Amino acid sequence: MIGNLNILIIDDEKNICLTLKDILSDWGCKVQIAFSGEMGLKKCNTNQFDIIFLDVNLPGIDGIETFKQIKEVQNTVEILMISGQVGIDIAVKAIKMGAYDFIEKPISIARIETIFKNILEKNKLVSKLNNYSQDEIDKYQMIGNSIQFQNILKLIDKIAPTNSKILIQGESGTGKELIARRIHRKSLRASKSFIAFNSAAIPENLVESELFGYEKGAFTGAEKQKMGKIELASNGTLFLDEIGDMNLQAQSKLLRFIQEGTFERLGGKKTLEIDIRIIAATHKNLLSLIENGKFREDLYYRLNVIPIEIPPLRTRSEDLNELVPYFMEKISIELNLSKKNISKSGLKILKSYNFPGNVRELRNLIERLYLLNTNNDITENDLQPLINRIMSSNKFINEIYEIENLIDAKKEFERKYLIRHLKLNNWNLTKTALQIGIHQPNLSRKIKELNIKKE
Repeated sequence: MIGNLNILIIDDEKNICLTLKDILSDWGCKVQIAFSGEMGLKKCNTNQFDIIFLDVNLPGIDGIETFKQIKEVQNTVEILMISGQVGIDIAVKAIKMGAYDFIEKPISIARIETIFKNILEKNKLVSKLNNYSQDEIDKYQMIGNSIQFQNILKLIDKIAPTNSKILIQGESGTGKELIARRIHRKSLRASKSFIAFNSAAIPENLVESELFGYEKGAFTGAEKQKMGKIELASNGTLFLDEIGDMNLQAQSKLLRFIQEGTFERLGGKKTLEIDIRIIAATHKNLLSLIENGKFREDLYYRLNVIPIEIPPLRTRSEDLNELVPYFMEKISIELNLSKKNISKSGLKILKSYNFPGNVRELRNLIERLYLLNTNNDITENDLQPLINRIMSSNKFINEIYEIENLIDAKKEFERKYLIRHLKLNNWNLTKTALQIGIHQPNLSRKIKELNIKKE
């Protein structure tokens, strides 16, 4: 059984119509018949069809003209042109006009079955692509109504259709990849691949092989040829995240690719030519890296054709008015929990916090509220203790970061860490040692070394 498809047969030969109808009905299809182009068009005006069999030679308006008028009414229907007396030129013309296929009489039932299966498979792929595209839009939604945020969206709309290279700069968690994906989605390359490559997430010695690919035997462990991110992004968009962490050797090869549009895989001699759009991003100050000899100045100017600076969340707190309810609803769906609401006083507490982790930290904080808070209404009383703990933790981390010497920073971390756990256990050494996983004599030695005294 093929499935529940709506079929229209337009042919002036009654026997062909009835034979096809019997076969297609046995396959589970709903079938209607028209003996002329005019009759077929009337049915198309009142019914939506999945597939139409259309004879080229019809009384009145012919099949080609009928085809044109059907497509004006139902542009997504698949049309199979049929005829017993037709030249190759008519068949080619029908295919160029958008016919799915051309079938000669006498009609082969096996061929029709194959065509139907191909059409169904195509429809599945199209449906999957449409759902994926919608999932992409939902997953990478950009929320905000502040002037800064809206200006970025306007800039994206302006530059997306171009092929210009873009450098996105902003703190961690501000949504650099979201912007890159939105640019791709609004570009002329939207139907092609969006490939993300994070230099900070790849060991330095693997950056080149991951980016440019390699040939079999290029190095120990290269058992087969592998395409790199550049090839995978062919005709699409390559997003180079954390470009400031890329090593100088890889930067040099990337620069050559940008200049010439060609490259070779590691261990390969064949020069490959690839057309891609490059969007780079970083949370680091590239000009400072250039001064310190850690980033190529020529590469910087190649990438920084159109700069986009993302403001941190703390400078656009009005965006919380939309971001907070958006995450509240999104996380409730993801965790399959009843939706929570936040009070005005609770929202005010959030606005008073500077969110060093930006939008990513906001999302994580709301997820924490869903998991730890049993109340459906989140108020100032729920949020203030949580924010206080976060701020205390951030202060602790920042104090450690401020210490330039690694040995001193390690000692200060150990000191603060031990004091905290000793307090939690009322300065009981045995209990504290057991909790943090060290022997009590070692804990006593550490307390003495770090000059920790009971408060």
